[in-house]
Amino acid sequence: MLTQKTPGGSLYPYYYKGGELTGLHYGSFFDDEAGLLALMKAEEEFILIANQHLPLWIDFYETKLTDKILIEFSKSMNRISKHITKLALVGCSARDRWRVHHLMKKLDIELPMPLKFFNDPEEAKTWLVSERG
Repeated sequence: MLTQKTPGGSLYPYYYKGGELTGLHYGSFFDDEAGLLALMKAEEEFILIANQHLPLWIDFYETKLTDKILIEFSKSMNRISKHITKLALVGCSARDRWRVHHLMKKLDIELPMPLKFFNDPEEAKTWLVSERG
């Protein structure tokens, strides 16, 4: 597969420890809700057009996760879920982890792939390319 870049500038696919994955950088948006929502929409369109089935890690470091962002994120993951084999979220606080699960339940979104939260991106990527779910 030819390597390209996502709208956010991530290599696609990203090769790591003998496996392929997708990385989306939603971090360092701080309070820029509109900017992050626009990037989420562009990344979602990219993944749908690319039409691959890869594990996905998302970096949320230094981004304020408002309800609006988490609701749109949940809906976006639901829309692209058939293109994701595993999902790793990096940089979420314990409170935000709870909020993600709570909002998905409230929105009646049940993602079909394993979802795990990590503090370390390297651990997240290792889990994504491993055989264990």
